[in-house]
Amino acid sequence: MEPATLAALPLSADDLEALRRARYKLESPALAMKLASIVGSPMEKLISRMPALASDKVNDATQLALRKCLQIALRTLGRPMGGASLGVNDRPSNLLHKFAVATTGAAGGAFGLLALPVELPVTTTLMFRSICDIARSEGENLTSVDIQLQCLTVLGMGGTSKADDDADYGYFIMRGALAQAVSKASSEIATKGFSTHGSAALLRLLNTIASRFSVQVSEQIAAKSIPAIGAVLGAMVNTVFIDHFQQVAHGHFTVRRLERQYGTDVVQAAYQAIEVSLDG
Repeated sequence: MEPATLAALPLSADDLEALRRARYKLESPALAMKLASIVGSPMEKLISRMPALASDKVNDATQLALRKCLQIALRTLGRPMGGASLGVNDRPSNLLHKFAVATTGAAGGAFGLLALPVELPVTTTLMFRSICDIARSEGENLTSVDIQLQCLTVLGMGGTSKADDDADYGYFIMRGALAQAVSKASSEIATKGFSTHGSAALLRLLNTIASRFSVQVSEQIAAKSIPAIGAVLGAMVNTVFIDHFQQVAHGHFTVRRLERQYGTDVVQAAYQAIEVSLDG
């Protein structure tokens, strides 16, 4: 039975169903669980076996990958970017981006941690373009610096950082934690121009996203650390990796679309009132 507070809210049946799907995607099982089901081993166990220097390599590669995505975003402001020429509500090219990322995973599966500095920037850039494509399909204006940064923050919404400990980091809490950094970076670019990509506000934003994204990257690398993983399993790991962030992007930009129509308070109230069975 629907909660009375939900029934009283003005969302149409179609939009309520879209919000249900969005919440499921945003609150669905963690990436670690999805990867564990593929490789047949808990991520904690695999991560514990990784060499001590792996953490530094992951952090460096994550920073490099995010900087590359930001440079792409700033270069493409004001003109179409990968799929932006399509109309609103045209379906994003999720399968095409999955295939491309699977290909990089197949190559990386043979070299493991050694391939990280080369593979991760390519994989992350492909994922970023996919996220932008999803944002476009939900009516976002990709020529806006704020929207480009919103796309980048999706990479920080795929899970919690180590600093979060056991806090209950739901979607709106995590989104709020990133919102202030996005606002400051967007404002700085608007007033000082695009040459500020190395500025303090953007650096803080990248560091915030990187602290969260690096956790998922570590899980991805750990899943590929199994001896003789091979190209097939490497491709499967990368496919799960991009699918996870595509789902987060679909959920995030669906919520934003509904907020533009109904207002933030109404959508947040409906989101919190919906009971989603993660087993269903």
